[in-house]
Amino acid sequence: MPGAQLTLFLCGDVMTGRGVDQILPYPSEPELHEPFVTDAREYVRLAEDVSGAVPRGVDPAYIWGDAIGEWNAVAPAVRIVNLETSVTRSDDYDRGKGIHYRMHPGNIGCITAARVDACVLANNHVLDYGRAGLIETLHTLEHAGVMPVGAGRTLAEARRPAVRVLPGGIRLIAGACAHESSGVSGDWAALTDEAGVDLLPDLSDETAAAVAARITAEDRPGDIAVLSIHWGGNWGYDVPRRHVEFAHRLVDGGIDIVHGHSSHHVRPIEIYREKLILYGCGDFIDDYEGISGYEQYRDDLVLMFFPSVDPATGRLSGLRMTPLQIRKLRLNRASAADARWLCTTLDRISRSFGARVDLMPDGALTLVSA
Repeated sequence: MPGAQLTLFLCGDVMTGRGVDQILPYPSEPELHEPFVTDAREYVRLAEDVSGAVPRGVDPAYIWGDAIGEWNAVAPAVRIVNLETSVTRSDDYDRGKGIHYRMHPGNIGCITAARVDACVLANNHVLDYGRAGLIETLHTLEHAGVMPVGAGRTLAEARRPAVRVLPGGIRLIAGACAHESSGVSGDWAALTDEAGVDLLPDLSDETAAAVAARITAEDRPGDIAVLSIHWGGNWGYDVPRRHVEFAHRLVDGGIDIVHGHSSHHVRPIEIYREKLILYGCGDFIDDYEGISGYEQYRDDLVLMFFPSVDPATGRLSGLRMTPLQIRKLRLNRASAADARWLCTTLDRISRSFGARVDLMPDGALTLVSA
C-alpha cells in the first residue's frame, strides 16, 4: 500500500442513558415513561440477574472496560461514535414515544474518558427530551471539547461536518444524517431556524449526490470524508436495495467511508470501488443486558471497527474489528467461542457483498477479501 495509513475508530450506538446513567457518578432521576418499566434502576437489576453485581457510582471510564486497552494498542487518529442518548437535565420527554434515553450532563466524563473526537447525533433518541434537551446536549459536548455532528440549533449547523486536522495536514471530514427507517420522526428535522437533526427527505440518487457534495465541498487532496447514517430497523441482516444504492451513490460522490448504524447487531460489510461501507455497526454500549428476545442475534456481542485508509486516495487498506461482550454494563473481551461466532456470522452475511471476514490469532476479525 503506497503512502502512510490513517486508522480511524468507528462503532455503532453508544447508549449511556437509563441503566448506564444510573451507575455513573451523577445519575438522572430514575423515573421512566415506558409501558413496562418505570424506574431506570430496573435495567441495572436485570443485568445483575444474569451477570452478577454491578457497581454503582463507578469511574466514568468503567463502561468502556477492555475497549480502552484496544484503543491504546491500535491508537486510531480519530474516534467517532453514534451517541444515541440525550445529555440533559430536561424532564420534557417526547410523549409520542414509548422509550426515552437520557444521561445526566454531569456524566459527560464517560465520553471524554474514551477520548471521543466526534459524536453523531443524527439518530432517533437525541430529541427524546425535546429541543431544549438537544440544545443542552450540544452545549455539553461542545463544552467538553467533543464535536457534535448531524444535529444542531439550525439546519445549517446540523448539516455542518466536523473537521479534525491531523498531523501532516490530513483532514478528517465527518458528516451525519438520519433516515426515517430508523424511527426518526419528521417533526425532529432541523429547520432553517429550529433545532433538530439532519433528516434525509428520501434515499434518491439526487439526495445522495447532494449530501456527498455538502460533505466534500471543501475537500482537498489527502482529506478523508466519512458519512454516518442512522437507518434501518433494529433486527435482521437484510439490507434494503435502496440502502445499497444510496451508499454506492455516496461513494460515487466522493465519500470514502459510509458508517451505518441503528440495528442492535452488526450488518453486512461491503467494499465498493475500494471504499468501505458498513451497513450497520450494531450497538456498542447499552443497558439491554438481561432483556430477553432476539437471542439469535447475540446483541451482547459488539465490535470495535478500525478501518485503515490511504490518505492519498481514501481507499481502504485494512479493517480490524475487535470483538467485545457487554457484561455488567461494561465492555469485556469476547471469549474465543464468541469471537468465532461473530466472525462466522459477519462472513456469512457479507459474502453476497463480495466481502470475506477471517479470525486473526489474537482474536480480532479482519477483512480478507473484497
